[in-house]
Amino acid sequence: MGEKLTTYDPAEDLQSDEAIAVFMGEAFKTEDAGYIAHALGVVARAKGMTQIANETGLSREQLYRSFSTNGNPTLKTTIAVMKALGIELTAKPASSEDAAA
Repeated sequence: MGEKLTTYDPAEDLQSDEAIAVFMGEAFKTEDAGYIAHALGVVARAKGMTQIANETGLSREQLYRSFSTNGNPTLKTTIAVMKALGIELTAKPASSEDAAA
């Protein structure tokens, strides 16, 4: 008999702040704005979209739309969601290797 495959949802594995930090760190390394937004949406789902909506003052629908595959969240929305998730956005000087690339 053939096995039935199900769709993998990474939100199911993001149960700790450490796992979330690693997941988002890897997303930021891609430097792909669309992927970073998608990753934030995954983390928001893992934490509970209703909770994030309540903490940011945004509607669940707006959050789902902003962080969907075709979404394009504003910086204001992104920062609000990151704050609600306990994720900091920080800046540091680029290493000489990064500057050369």
